[in-house]
Amino acid sequence: MTSPAPKETFSIRAARPDDGEVIVRLIEELAEYERLRNTCRAEAHTLREHLFGPKPRAEVLLADRDGEAVGFALFFHTFSTFACAPGLYLEDLYVRPAHRRLGIGRALLERVAGIAVARGCRRLEWAVLDWNSPAIDFYRRLGARAMDDWTVYRMDGPDLLRLARAGARDEENSQNDQ
Repeated sequence: MTSPAPKETFSIRAARPDDGEVIVRLIEELAEYERLRNTCRAEAHTLREHLFGPKPRAEVLLADRDGEAVGFALFFHTFSTFACAPGLYLEDLYVRPAHRRLGIGRALLERVAGIAVARGCRRLEWAVLDWNSPAIDFYRRLGARAMDDWTVYRMDGPDLLRLARAGARDEENSQNDQ
């Protein structure tokens, strides 16, 4: 009689400030996978400031296997005006290819969902690149649904600066008129 194969073991934990470099490496791997490496500007010192500084902007969970970080989930709070309740936005979920199909991605997502529920959030949302069918299939199997009636918009770089400057000028003119 043969014994069953040993169950793959891994753990999920909250990231710590000394995890900055490994989180950056995982982010870079994700950017490469998503064909967006040229847009990746992740730096450990900036990441530490935004995750662990005086005003944290996001949180990270790490998946560890055999003493190595093999995946992460980065998320932050949102607020729904219609639900009049907080939510969580999952910015990124990534598991290194050699460690996929072991339940790590699911475990990371389950932990983020548990955090959302514990904090009174009414929704958990994220975006998926439309060509990433493995991820889309994975999320659908878990019960997630696409929000096909919504389109994501983004403004960054020079366009964001231009709009902010226009708003600052308008505010300054408004204060001068008073």
